[in-house]
Amino acid sequence: MALCTASVLRSSALLLCAAAVWAQDSADRIKSLERDLKQQKRTLRDYGGLIRYGSENSELPPPAKGEDRVIFFGDQITEYWNRGHDQFVPGKPFSEQAWLNRGIAGQTTDQMLIRFRQDVISLQPKVVVILGGLNDIAGLHGAPSSEEMIMDNLMSMTELAKANGIRVVLASLTPICNCYTKSAMRERWQERINEVNELIEKYCSKSGTIFLDYFEAMADGGSLKKELTNDGTIPNEAGYAIMARLAEKAIAEALKRGVQ
Repeated sequence: MALCTASVLRSSALLLCAAAVWAQDSADRIKSLERDLKQQKRTLRDYGGLIRYGSENSELPPPAKGEDRVIFFGDQITEYWNRGHDQFVPGKPFSEQAWLNRGIAGQTTDQMLIRFRQDVISLQPKVVVILGGLNDIAGLHGAPSSEEMIMDNLMSMTELAKANGIRVVLASLTPICNCYTKSAMRERWQERINEVNELIEKYCSKSGTIFLDYFEAMADGGSLKKELTNDGTIPNEAGYAIMARLAEKAIAEALKRGVQ
């Protein structure tokens, strides 16, 4: 009888532990879903992300005489570039307002196009460096966009900039890798990144736009070099250092060449 009672008690204890774990997992899932819902509501209210830099833009004075203002415009690859420090590229502190970061993590090129007038044209830069398309390929806000749809948005941004006297540097999509997670989907994304980059390069050659090839410098066999990332997508400090050197050269060329 004692053995049976002990067995029942052990079983009850195990059930209680399992219930507690299940309850905790459920609570974590609920919190995660609530965060996702909050983000989706925020996206629906401001799909283009106009609120993000609206106040900051309104407080920014016009470029000073002789100032070569440059705007880096894009998604998370751009936004995270200066995360944790005030340097975008060596010798170009944001506080001097010469090189401005207008990246928003998670944005697709159609969202970038919506805020292009506010976050680029109205700030009167001499040069804009445009980098976007990874989230379109991933289908972050629904069905993945086609390569042609991505290119249409990039072309529209380029044409808007040039029509307003802004020199354009159009960057290739940066590579990704399966360095940390093995996924057949990511392999397909790699293929599509190559296809988009081919379209960007052809458009730049045809239109006289400066092509900034991050991909070639950061890829090995079509994949992002592992030493240049900590998650397979976002460049780390070493990755951004390579991008900075390439961007500075492209910007210098744009300033020398003028509006095409």
